[in-house]
Amino acid sequence: MSPDRGNTRHSLLLAAAIGAAWLAIHIGGIFFWQWRAATVPVALLLIVVQAWLSTGLFIVAHDCMHGSFAPGRRAWNVVVGTLCLGAYAGLSYRALYPMHHAHHAAPGTEHDPDFHAAAPRRALPWFVHFFRGYYTHGQILRITLAAIVYILLGASLLNIVLFWAVPALLALAQLFLFGTYLPHRHGETPFADTHNARSNSLSPLASLATCFHFGAYHHEHHLSPQTPWWQLPHIKRG
Repeated sequence: MSPDRGNTRHSLLLAAAIGAAWLAIHIGGIFFWQWRAATVPVALLLIVVQAWLSTGLFIVAHDCMHGSFAPGRRAWNVVVGTLCLGAYAGLSYRALYPMHHAHHAAPGTEHDPDFHAAAPRRALPWFVHFFRGYYTHGQILRITLAAIVYILLGASLLNIVLFWAVPALLALAQLFLFGTYLPHRHGETPFADTHNARSNSLSPLASLATCFHFGAYHHEHHLSPQTPWWQLPHIKRG
């Protein structure tokens, strides 16, 4: 088996596991969850797990944007990326693809859509700028239509909010903090190169828990964007 085929198979299995777990909580929580005092702690745990899995969906789609999910298979990357972003928060793969490549073309500069040149160290204004850059009316329309269908199928609005909207927002904060702000924030120590990115010293397990390795190995990702997320810990830091 060629390395590319092996990587595709590994990426596909991991994506299937993330997607299946996300879908199980999504369907179970929205359509079947019964609220009682004893189920509240379990629901809170599921919401946190779902937030992490939502982050995983975005990271899989991110690999698709770089072609590292299925090297040489553009259609696979587009289909899987579209499904992951749609499930996560009604996002458009077609819209995010050029924005993410613009980020890699000029990271940490005024031409970077993920960066806030007016506040290179301040998290809150940067987050607002980040959110506005990715918000679209189309996304809201898709989410609204999905929610209407869910309600017609018997779901409660409360369950839709708690098991879909809240995890998606928590994942957004997780992706911003660990995958954008901390790696690209300007500090007293200059960046190592023009990628304007830093990694951190988290353990591989903590790195996986925070942002599927895109915090602890963010500089490595910019040096090797064709490397899938699960291989980043194996890249030796320079």
